[in-house]
Amino acid sequence: MLRPSQLSQLILVLLLIACSAPSTTAKTQRPGFLFTRTTGRCTPHYWGSRREAWPRMVPQTSTVSKVFGSRAYERYRSDLTLLEATVRNDEENVYPRLLKQASAALLNSYARKGFPYSAWEVKTLVIQALVSDKAAALQAQRFSVANEACH
Repeated sequence: MLRPSQLSQLILVLLLIACSAPSTTAKTQRPGFLFTRTTGRCTPHYWGSRREAWPRMVPQTSTVSKVFGSRAYERYRSDLTLLEATVRNDEENVYPRLLKQASAALLNSYARKGFPYSAWEVKTLVIQALVSDKAAALQAQRFSVANEACH
């Protein structure tokens, strides 16, 4: 039987070992002081950083209203570009979050083999999600999961 002092030392050693083990998410996330921002190859942050050429079908200067249609035109600024949508920071509101994740999903649908959504599915799902806050939040979350899982 271990004494309390030995037990606390053992716990401390185990914690140190666990904390020093390399994380599998270290490649996709950078530690931040106040928050952690994911930077995988399929995230809005990645596409907004312009580290990779955008697919020809969707230039950075494409407007959201031209890409996603008249419903998007009603919801967002008419001159808002996809590049601007990927770098927005106003994710507290569900509609900008939907647009940010949908823009990355659309780019991924063109640029990444095996991405779970085709371009027309992304566009259709965005239009359908614009009907309510709940639908927009749910679809933004689904796009986010697909974007994070993509490689």
